[in-house]
Amino acid sequence: MRLVDALPNTAKGRAIASQLVRSGTSVAANYRAACRGRSRAEFIAKVGIAEEEADETVLWLELIIDDKLLPEKKVAPLLKEANEVTAIMAASYISASRVNRAGSGKSAIRNQHSAIRTT
Repeated sequence: MRLVDALPNTAKGRAIASQLVRSGTSVAANYRAACRGRSRAEFIAKVGIAEEEADETVLWLELIIDDKLLPEKKVAPLLKEANEVTAIMAASYISASRVNRAGSGKSAIRNQHSAIRTT
């Protein structure tokens, strides 16, 4: 969120900031929903959405660098992390989909309790 706050208060900066907040927070929300999914199909669907949103986050970070809205040095670590999250979500999606197609009774991915606490 600090990166979003650092973006310039221009039409371009505000537009990218808004999209970055939406896609970035959507990754977490959809991953949490996947972990709490009621079925393997629901898990796969939510992880797929999380992957798409993570990739969209990469796009917005790349645009920030390309348009020189912020110094690359400031954005690069977040871009690296966003690419890693995208790769993790893609691998999870592929793994869960393979298990689902194979007809196995158990998923290769175990739903974990969220580490996020609301209290």
